This record gives sequence, structure tokens and C-alpha cells, in this order.
Amino acid sequence: MQSRDRAGLLTISVVTASFQQGRYLETTLRSVIDQGYPRLEYIVMDGGSTDGSAEIIAGYADRLAYWTSGPDGGQTRALIEGFRRSTGDVMCWLNSDDLLEPGSLWEVAAFFSSHPEARAVYGDALWIDAEGNHLRHKREHPFNRFIWLYDHNFIPQPSTFWLRDLYFDVGGLDPEFDLAMDADLFIRFAEVTKLHHVDRVWSRMRLYPEQKNQRLRARSNEEDALIRSRYLPTQPQLASAAKRRVARLMRIGWKAGTRRYR
Repeated sequence: MQSRDRAGLLTISVVTASFQQGRYLETTLRSVIDQGYPRLEYIVMDGGSTDGSAEIIAGYADRLAYWTSGPDGGQTRALIEGFRRSTGDVMCWLNSDDLLEPGSLWEVAAFFSSHPEARAVYGDALWIDAEGNHLRHKREHPFNRFIWLYDHNFIPQPSTFWLRDLYFDVGGLDPEFDLAMDADLFIRFAEVTKLHHVDRVWSRMRLYPEQKNQRLRARSNEEDALIRSRYLPTQPQLASAAKRRVARLMRIGWKAGTRRYR
């Protein structure tokens, strides 16, 4: 059951898992805290960093619901523990090198308040480089299962928010996945509810060579393929390749037709 304050605002739980990201961590923390959202529950899980991250987090301790620094078994397990400790009506996670766009939490709260049937929603994002410079927009289209399965997971993770009961209804994050855990979670969401999309930029995603998914791309692709293997039928290679081409053309056509490449 959702709990609201006198102004009707939902509590939003944001979890950040971090390890050796002192270079970006404070900017990430500020992007959440400076939203000024009154019903924010911010949880930060640091994996025992030795780069000053704990000191940075401690400086914001009075504005955090919980934080810790110590061995945690990796990012996914840290997120699982963070969500276990959370109490919010709405949940999300923000990587320690990404940023929330100003005002995004207010817009998310307004969306769920005006769409009581919705259980999950994602917005658009901006790609930025290591220094925070704008690279390009990541403008998206409504969720399409065929495109998602045969092309790629186009849902921007830090711009995705969901209701607490949905997370636990599908079993939460799977610790088997260390890189594609968001894809695994989102497709399980899609099995039980509609994934809504809004034409608003809700986050900034940092793209740089040392970024985890860039550095471990081959392993990320393996996890991604494993997830898709649960849903895709056994089929000849030519048939699968043809469907991938169709999905890609559908995505390009959809984005071009709605001017999402601007």
C-alpha cells in the first residue's frame, strides 16, 4: 500500500552502489540530494573503497537514510541489500558515475500520482563523457517486446522507476547477473505489467572507456544473450538474423518517424 504525505507525495527510494568511484561520487550524490524532493530515501552502498569515497559519503550522512562502506559481494548484491533496507513506494537505482536530471524525482512522483494504474516508467537520458560534457541525447520510444528481444535493451536504467510491490512481485534483482541485471529485471517487469515511457530526460549516463559495461563488454554481451535465451525460441540462424534486422529497422523507423534522432 502506498503511503503519501499531506501533499500527496510518494516516498522515492534511490539506491547507489559504488566502488572506487570517488572521482564522480559527490556529483552523483548531489544530483539526488539537490533535487529537494521532501520524501526522498537515499541509500548508498560502498564496497569498501580506498579512494576517499567513504569520506565523501560521510559528508552527506545527515541527508542519507542509510550508508555503509565495506565488502559487499559486488554491485548487484549491494543493490539487493540496499533495496531490502528501503521503504519507499517508488524505487530506482543510480550508478555512482551517473546523474539524475534536476527535477526528475518531482516529475516521477507526478507521473505515478496521475497514472495510478502504472507500475513502471522510464524516461529519456543524455549521454555525457568522463568530464560531464554532453555527447548526445538518448531519446527513446515506447516499450516493444520484439524490438527489445531482437535488438537490444534500449531502456535507460537510471531513468527507470517502478513501484515497490512490482520489484518484489518479480523476485527483485538476480545476483547471477553482474552487468545485465537491469535488462533481466526490466524484462521480468514486462512479463507482468506495462512499461510506460515519457518524453522527458530524467538522467545523464556517463560514457567513457573505464565505465564498467564498456570495460567488460564481452561479459555483458554474454549475460545479455543468456537473458534473451529464456524467451527466444530455438530457430535457424538465418531466421534469427532476419528477425534481428526487422527489429533494428522497426526501431530506426519508429525513432525517425517520431523525430527521436534529433
